[in-house]
Amino acid sequence: MKRQGFTLVELLVVIAIIAVLIGLILPAVQKVRETSARLSCSSNLKQLSLGCHNYESTQSRLPVGHRSLLNFERRAFTGWLYEILPYVEQDNVFRESEQAFRTNANPFLNPPHKHIATVIKSYTCPSDGRVATTQVSTKTNNTIAFTSYLGVSGLDYKSKDGILIQDRRFTFAEITDGTSNTLMLGERPPSVDFQFGWWYAGVGQQLTGSADLILGVREHNLQPVVSGSPCGPGVYSYKYRRLDDPCGMFGFFSPHSGGAQFAMADGSVRLVPYSANGIMPALASRAGGEVAGLD
Repeated sequence: MKRQGFTLVELLVVIAIIAVLIGLILPAVQKVRETSARLSCSSNLKQLSLGCHNYESTQSRLPVGHRSLLNFERRAFTGWLYEILPYVEQDNVFRESEQAFRTNANPFLNPPHKHIATVIKSYTCPSDGRVATTQVSTKTNNTIAFTSYLGVSGLDYKSKDGILIQDRRFTFAEITDGTSNTLMLGERPPSVDFQFGWWYAGVGQQLTGSADLILGVREHNLQPVVSGSPCGPGVYSYKYRRLDDPCGMFGFFSPHSGGAQFAMADGSVRLVPYSANGIMPALASRAGGEVAGLD
């Protein structure tokens, strides 16, 4: 007997079943991908925190958060990410960058500072596709490589009560609030205009390094605020923001759901929920005497 093909009704039923299966599978696949990306991001933070610990073991001090223009060590506008390069398996980048500074003190001049446009995978969160490649900054037209992780400078750019601040280095003994209860590094995607979040060197807001290499948990908007400015003056707290939010540069947040990942001073990495906003100032200070913990 000659075999008959599918009827129209049967074909429609098969298509409907396939559509339902795809609808069930896609969210699961996306969830697996996000989980994988979050774990990879956590691994990056762990590597950076260990880099800071290894730096401290060698230098007897943690790296400087950000160097000002007049820093006696020179290498203006670089900071902790630059200093830990040899401790995160980036020796060649460090040696070539040191030679570049001997040639020209301006870190934003490429050449000789070619590594301002070198993407270092462990400095970027895989959940933010923008940082996987270089981008061109909107205002200054630089081709830049970015970081998804900033040093926690404390409450804000003025207080300097955190671990990684401008022009100062600390020992673990000076973190009297306890290394397991003190934030050291946290997630903050680059700004929408790609002017903030440069890993190699960054001026920051008003030469403070704020929003480039370091950030406070109640940071201020120090940008000129005029009619039509998307972000108003004042203090910005810890909350979820979209990657295309122009005000996101003023606070820690991440592309992950529920919160952002932070490396504590003891080297552990925690996903800090946005509901912890109220205790962020206590967690960000190194010696405030506050009783606060994520547990």
